[in-house]
Amino acid sequence: MACVRVCPADAVAVEGAIVRIVDEACTRCGLCLPACPHDAIEALGDVSRALELALAGRAALILSVECAAYFYPAAPNQVVNACYAAGFRTVHRGVLGDELVAREYLDLWADGDWGTMIRSTCPVIVETVRTQYPELIPYLAPVATPIAAEARYLKQLHGVGTPVVYAGVCITEGGPDVDAAITFEELADLFQRRGIVVSEQAEYFTRVPEERRRHLSMAGGLPLEVLLEETQASRRFRKVRGLSGLGAIARAVAVDRLDLGFVDILPCEGCLDHPLLGPRDELFRRRQIVGATEPARSRAPVVEEAVARGVKVAESFPISQNGQRPQTEAVEAVLKEIGLAPNGKAWDCGACGYATCRAFANAAALGRTTLRSCPPYLDKQARAAQLQAAVDGLTGLATYRVLRDRLASEVARSDRTGDPFAVLFVDLDNFKKVNDEFGHEAGNEVLRGAARECGAHIRTTDLAARYGGDEFVLVLVRTRVDGALGVADKVRATVEGMGRSLGYAEGLVTVSVGVAEFVPGRGPETEDVLVAADRALYRAKASGRNQVATGER
Repeated sequence: MACVRVCPADAVAVEGAIVRIVDEACTRCGLCLPACPHDAIEALGDVSRALELALAGRAALILSVECAAYFYPAAPNQVVNACYAAGFRTVHRGVLGDELVAREYLDLWADGDWGTMIRSTCPVIVETVRTQYPELIPYLAPVATPIAAEARYLKQLHGVGTPVVYAGVCITEGGPDVDAAITFEELADLFQRRGIVVSEQAEYFTRVPEERRRHLSMAGGLPLEVLLEETQASRRFRKVRGLSGLGAIARAVAVDRLDLGFVDILPCEGCLDHPLLGPRDELFRRRQIVGATEPARSRAPVVEEAVARGVKVAESFPISQNGQRPQTEAVEAVLKEIGLAPNGKAWDCGACGYATCRAFANAAALGRTTLRSCPPYLDKQARAAQLQAAVDGLTGLATYRVLRDRLASEVARSDRTGDPFAVLFVDLDNFKKVNDEFGHEAGNEVLRGAARECGAHIRTTDLAARYGGDEFVLVLVRTRVDGALGVADKVRATVEGMGRSLGYAEGLVTVSVGVAEFVPGRGPETEDVLVAADRALYRAKASGRNQVATGER
């Protein structure tokens, strides 16, 4: 369950042999894609809508700069030309959104009275905070994502009705400001549908390119000035990578009441490290390719101030009740079913894909997994089934299946050691009469009492089993016929006394007992020792019942 193990949002639901993504819980971090050993998970954008908008010829495309690494060895110029050939009205590289966001961050940075501010330009971080750490929402920087800011800028520049398509590695970018978001793979599919071959496009821009230079920003909208002013060891600036850091941040801010300064947190090492772009060991190769395509920095602002004044870059993140937490009673019920480890603590073995049993129980209570994915629970069920097959439910004695296996073992051991063993066949004399006159529940009570007396007179090394109906078999190890007769008479006498104590008439609740001995080298064999004890039982009944008799040797 690698996909379950890596998902920070517990958004992978396992239902038998079917694994699905819980859409409302998924934060689109993409960690499950490379983790799945079956390549069964796909990232899907709205490629049909993007194709429709491209065919209409009015859409603006925001083409993420990471396209240089994805479409390599094709040049970025060729990719842009292919986008125009596909029908997009204009193609932008996300730089303007980065610039707008960077300027907003610079204003916040200059204020300096914020205590703790968490970078909010990554939609995965924002969505994870909203769903799992709502206590951090007040600390999110009130800034839109760069793609959302650029989409608003383009609508202000070209008209409110201008549709915007985003092509990149993170299809959650832009949110409602983007009309369609697609992956690079889907963009390549769009080219194929339009009959466009990227490598056959001109290696120079066939149209005057949109702005590609940066003035304030780094990729992702972080101001270059902030990075130059503060070192990574600064108390005012902290760099955190990985969603696991949010838990520590939440504790530091909400519990310990610490001011952390500006927290630059991303789920990975930037978009070039996103799982959709390939394995991590190619990260530096991708950085080299994209870095080689970056133009020189601009010495003057690159956004049109007149247009930017009409763009709202600030963002709000409403605090809503987290509806993804299960009922406590349901979680505790799952934990009770799992049980505790031999050390008295939770198993927390991780075999189900969850780090702890409580995390698994939370997911199970939400319907995202079942107890069939929990090995300790399955082992517990197997032991219970094995015990159920080995113990008679009414009397608590061993079943016929256990008796059969035990007799075979005793024969083998006797042949090996030379020690004999004895078998007692016990049968209630008037059981049908008890059932007919007093009812089946009374009969069950007599069965339980007789079984209790059979077990009371044997050692822990011996075996008492219910043969079937009102018949019982006792296996006495290393016991000769004389010793077995003594045990048989005790069982007979105590069962008779048990009948009297239950209020039955004299002689109604009694047993007859047949005794047989197995002697190594002389037999009888496994089945014959039971047959011999059974023959002895019939002789005991023929002698007037409530008797003990031996079989032929």
